Amino acid sequence: MSGRQQPHQQRQRQGQGQGQGQNRKQRQRQRRERRSRTLRTRLVVSAVALIAVVCAVIGTVTAIALRSHLYEQLDTKIEDVAERADGPKPPAGLPVPVPSRTSTLTTDEKLMFVTRGGSPEKTIGAVVRNGTIVKGVVAELARSSTGRQQDMEAVTLSKADLAALAQVPRDGTAHSVTLPDLGEYRVTSHTNRYDDTFYVGLPTESVTSTVNTLILVEVSVTAAGLLAAGVAGSVLVGVALRPLRKVAATATRVSELPLHTGEVTLDERVPESETDAHTEVGQVGTALNRMLDHVHSALHARQQSETRVRQFVADASHELRTPLASIRGYAELTRRGGEEIGPDTRHALGRIESESGRMTLLVEDLLLLARLDAGRPLQVEQTDLVPLVVDTISDARAAGRDHNWRLDLPDEPALVSADTARLQQVLVNLLANARTHTPPGTTVTARVQRRGPWMCVDVEDDGQGIPAELLPRVFERFARGDSSRSRTSGSTGLGLAIVQAVATAHGGDVTVDSVPGRTVFTVHLPAFAGPLSSLDRQLPSLAGQLRSLDRPLPSLDRATNRSTDRPSDSQARHSATTRVQQGA
Repeated sequence: MSGRQQPHQQRQRQGQGQGQGQNRKQRQRQRRERRSRTLRTRLVVSAVALIAVVCAVIGTVTAIALRSHLYEQLDTKIEDVAERADGPKPPAGLPVPVPSRTSTLTTDEKLMFVTRGGSPEKTIGAVVRNGTIVKGVVAELARSSTGRQQDMEAVTLSKADLAALAQVPRDGTAHSVTLPDLGEYRVTSHTNRYDDTFYVGLPTESVTSTVNTLILVEVSVTAAGLLAAGVAGSVLVGVALRPLRKVAATATRVSELPLHTGEVTLDERVPESETDAHTEVGQVGTALNRMLDHVHSALHARQQSETRVRQFVADASHELRTPLASIRGYAELTRRGGEEIGPDTRHALGRIESESGRMTLLVEDLLLLARLDAGRPLQVEQTDLVPLVVDTISDARAAGRDHNWRLDLPDEPALVSADTARLQQVLVNLLANARTHTPPGTTVTARVQRRGPWMCVDVEDDGQGIPAELLPRVFERFARGDSSRSRTSGSTGLGLAIVQAVATAHGGDVTVDSVPGRTVFTVHLPAFAGPLSSLDRQLPSLAGQLRSLDRPLPSLDRATNRSTDRPSDSQARHSATTRVQQGA
């Protein structure tokens, strides 16, 4: 039995835990919604709520005080009516007659005070004998057959009313009681000088009506006042918070400035009229201005430091080009000279040539990055990415014949406004990165696509992927992967940094998405929106002329998007032939 109950208890505990989790999420969502309200809304709501509480307290106290006062007046009237039950008072100066224990008045005669002596309408009276109500009546206005009002008459109370009346304590104090047929009454017991006990009461309808009218007026006035207070408070708080909005606008404009790179001119400041130190908002504005001054000084110092470093790198790179060329030339001259040299010396000279070549590449990359960082203008022109990709794929295939190279190109020109030489270097770096960091047999695909306002170039490979710890900093300068993706021929670690710098200089970007078995580098460039140039319109005719040449042209297999093994001719004829085959 316990074995059956245990899973049920576990499910019950799980259900309780899920319910508690949902309640906790709901409370957190409500707290977030409360926090998301603006300061203006919170201030107005708080002020209106405070006014509402004050009005409610005042209204409640007023209604209670008025009700108590009206009940006191009603109790006084009841006492006046009860005194009429003693009969007529003797003239002034005469002694009060001695009460008789055996009054000869009938019950109806004893209740005549209800309809006479100016008693109000709806007055009730009841005779009590031996603790029991003998008879009770209520004063009603008598009407003739023509509908005209006449004197009041006594109407006998119903048994239900008499039963409710009998529950009132006979202590001489006024009590409230609800009679089933007549409503709420204020009733007191009275014993006259003949030792006759009566119940005397008046309706509380007038008191209730007056108090209800007062409550209705108070609610209406309070609602109107709260509405007016809300509107006026919103306007006043809006005016009071206007300086704070100016401070926020200044902070927003500063946050939209590109502060991370380049020379920054931080001229945004809070207006002097909103920096009064005697106000809270003015103190915030003053503090923000001081902070912006410090930030401007720090950015200026950073820019100067970067400029000095950039100028040093550019000057050093420029000055090192000639010595490196000289070292490489003298080493090659010595190695090719007629003098007999030993194998160790020949190997050392080869290493000198190799390392000087690698150093030359590093210097060239550093010089290019320094120029891009300095914002050197690009030689922008209308460029078609399709022949550019074909040329770089052809060069990559020649350098890496142990890889499979594929093309995925559109049928129409892929035009961008760019520096052709720099874009070619971007493609060369991406293809070289895929070739050198993947094992033989890897398939590398170059793809050109239009994606909205962007013209995108994808370089995809099915290699082992980029390590997860390297992926966030893959575009940093001198970033290197682990041994599975390290260059064996000597890497400068600047190839992808150049790719990002060139793409950024063109108003675009470069992204990477890598998982084991698939790595994609995507270069985003703004698509050219102008008309086609005359060269693009003349490409088919140019390709026809090139076909008439005696020398064979390299081509691409359109069915498989793979490069053929025919030898390469010039890059210009290669590009033109590919464009014609795509349009066929």
